[in-house]
Amino acid sequence: MQNNKLNIGLIGYGKMGKIIGEMAESKGHRILLKTSSQNPIEKNIDLLKDLDVAIEFTSPEIAVHNLEVLAQNHVTTVCGSTAWLEHYDRICKMYTSNDAGFLYASNFSIGVNIFFALNTYLAKMMNGFEDYNVSMHESHHIEKKDAPSGTAVTLAEQILENVERKTSWHLDSADKTGISVKATREADVKGLHEVFYTNDIDQITIRHEAFNRKGFASGALMAAEWISGKKGVYSMNDILNI
Repeated sequence: MQNNKLNIGLIGYGKMGKIIGEMAESKGHRILLKTSSQNPIEKNIDLLKDLDVAIEFTSPEIAVHNLEVLAQNHVTTVCGSTAWLEHYDRICKMYTSNDAGFLYASNFSIGVNIFFALNTYLAKMMNGFEDYNVSMHESHHIEKKDAPSGTAVTLAEQILENVERKTSWHLDSADKTGISVKATREADVKGLHEVFYTNDIDQITIRHEAFNRKGFASGALMAAEWISGKKGVYSMNDILNI
């Protein structure tokens, strides 16, 4: 973990960006840049060379463009935006070819990343019990644009990698070989994810619930401190050793 005080760019200064900024400044880091729809990254190209790391939390519509600009300007980046992963391989190549570091996570919460590891372990175990069907549920605040959440997609993909009888996931419905992922949007829900294995006799459930956004923010800042000065592509597993 880096001990040096960092010059950080907050690419996206919404609710998450503001919490990350407050945490970063409380640890002595300096926020050099705060972008928004009124202050896009294009207006701040000259500042990018002074950044040790950028933390990107925006929307699917703008995230890829932001990452392209950051990679082209050799800015090591931590990204928490979701629903853009069809471009992931190309973005990773841009960062490596420009000698910058890149770390994407669908969720930076330490608890969620432990939940990811638990989900993978359980899926491997349940692969041999074909009478259990698997389904999922996620719930977030009404402002969240993508459904299902990036975290839910990660969970579903982990299951698909380890449960041979399942070949796809579907929002709200699924056939015998699919995983049904239910997404609900309610006021002031910070994040709830559940995985169910169900047969005629019983149900096995694993669940993670976030009480506030601090877990996401502290994990993203930890990732920024860790990746500063590094080159290449990383994940939260590299930081947490899980």
